[in-house]
Amino acid sequence: MAGSCGTRKGETPMSDEQPSMAEGLELNESEQGVVIFDPGTDRVHHLNNTAAIVLELCDGHRSAEEIAALLGSAFAMAEPPIIETRRCLGQLRQEGLVD
Repeated sequence: MAGSCGTRKGETPMSDEQPSMAEGLELNESEQGVVIFDPGTDRVHHLNNTAAIVLELCDGHRSAEEIAALLGSAFAMAEPPIIETRRCLGQLRQEGLVD
Protein backbone atom coordinates (compact mmCIF):
# COMPACT_ATOMS: atom_id res chain seq x y z
CA MET A 1 0.00 0.00 0.00
CA ALA A 2 1.40 3.36 -0.94
CA GLY A 3 1.97 5.89 1.80
CA SER A 4 -1.42 7.54 2.21
CA CYS A 5 -5.14 7.09 2.27
CA GLY A 6 -5.99 9.34 -0.66
CA THR A 7 -8.81 9.09 -3.13
CA ARG A 8 -8.94 6.26 -5.63
CA LYS A 9 -11.14 6.56 -8.68
CA GLY A 10 -14.29 4.48 -8.38
CA GLU A 11 -13.82 3.81 -4.68
CA THR A 12 -16.98 3.71 -2.60
CA PRO A 13 -17.13 4.60 1.06
CA MET A 14 -17.68 1.79 3.53
CA SER A 15 -20.84 1.55 5.58
CA ASP A 16 -21.14 2.58 9.22
CA GLU A 17 -19.58 -0.62 10.45
CA GLN A 18 -17.13 -0.61 13.31
CA PRO A 19 -13.88 -1.64 11.63
CA SER A 20 -11.20 -3.56 13.47
CA MET A 21 -7.53 -4.03 12.66
CA ALA A 22 -6.80 -7.41 11.10
CA GLU A 23 -5.17 -9.88 13.46
CA GLY A 24 -1.53 -10.87 13.23
CA LEU A 25 -0.17 -7.64 11.75
CA GLU A 26 3.31 -6.58 12.78
CA LEU A 27 3.54 -2.78 13.12
CA ASN A 28 6.85 -0.90 13.23
CA GLU A 29 7.21 2.86 13.38
CA SER A 30 9.42 4.63 10.85
CA GLU A 31 10.26 8.27 10.17
CA GLN A 32 7.59 8.46 7.47
CA GLY A 33 4.85 6.63 9.38
CA VAL A 34 4.35 2.93 10.01
CA VAL A 35 5.60 -0.16 8.24
CA ILE A 36 3.25 -3.11 8.55
CA PHE A 37 4.09 -6.71 7.77
CA ASP A 38 1.17 -9.05 7.15
CA PRO A 39 2.48 -12.59 7.67
CA GLY A 40 -0.77 -14.01 6.29
CA THR A 41 -0.11 -12.53 2.85
CA ASP A 42 3.68 -12.05 3.18
CA ARG A 43 3.18 -8.39 2.22
CA VAL A 44 4.67 -5.18 3.59
CA HIS A 45 2.58 -1.99 3.72
CA HIS A 46 3.81 1.57 4.28
CA LEU A 47 1.34 3.96 5.89
CA ASN A 48 1.77 7.65 6.48
CA ASN A 49 1.17 8.94 10.01
CA THR A 50 -2.50 9.81 9.43
CA ALA A 51 -3.32 6.43 7.90
CA ALA A 52 -1.51 4.75 10.81
CA ILE A 53 -3.66 6.68 13.29
CA VAL A 54 -6.81 5.63 11.44
CA LEU A 55 -5.67 2.00 11.54
CA GLU A 56 -4.87 2.15 15.24
CA LEU A 57 -8.33 3.61 15.95
CA CYS A 58 -9.92 0.57 14.28
CA ASP A 59 -10.71 -1.27 17.50
CA GLY A 60 -14.06 -2.78 16.50
CA HIS A 61 -15.93 -0.31 18.71
CA ARG A 62 -15.73 2.94 16.71
CA SER A 63 -17.61 3.84 13.53
CA ALA A 64 -16.04 5.74 10.65
CA GLU A 65 -17.74 8.89 11.93
CA GLU A 66 -16.31 8.42 15.41
CA ILE A 67 -12.82 7.88 14.00
CA ALA A 68 -13.23 11.02 11.86
CA ALA A 69 -14.35 12.99 14.91
CA LEU A 70 -11.26 11.90 16.83
CA LEU A 71 -9.02 12.87 13.90
CA GLY A 72 -10.76 16.24 13.58
CA SER A 73 -10.22 16.90 17.26
CA ALA A 74 -6.59 15.72 17.27
CA PHE A 75 -5.70 17.93 14.31
CA ALA A 76 -7.89 20.88 15.39
CA MET A 77 -9.97 20.75 12.21
CA ALA A 78 -13.11 22.85 11.79
CA GLU A 79 -15.04 19.79 10.55
CA PRO A 80 -14.27 16.10 11.02
CA PRO A 81 -12.81 14.54 7.86
CA ILE A 82 -15.60 12.01 7.39
CA ILE A 83 -15.22 11.49 3.62
CA GLU A 84 -11.45 11.17 3.83
CA THR A 85 -11.71 8.78 6.78
CA ARG A 86 -14.16 6.56 4.91
CA ARG A 87 -11.85 6.52 1.89
CA CYS A 88 -8.90 5.63 4.07
CA LEU A 89 -10.84 2.84 5.77
CA GLY A 90 -11.89 1.53 2.37
CA GLN A 91 -8.26 1.35 1.26
CA LEU A 92 -7.17 -0.29 4.50
CA ARG A 93 -9.92 -2.87 4.06
CA GLN A 94 -8.97 -3.43 0.40
CA GLU A 95 -5.38 -4.12 1.50
CA GLY A 96 -6.57 -6.58 4.16
CA LEU A 97 -5.44 -4.45 7.09
CA VAL A 98 -8.97 -3.87 8.42
CA ASP A 99 -11.78 -6.37 8.90
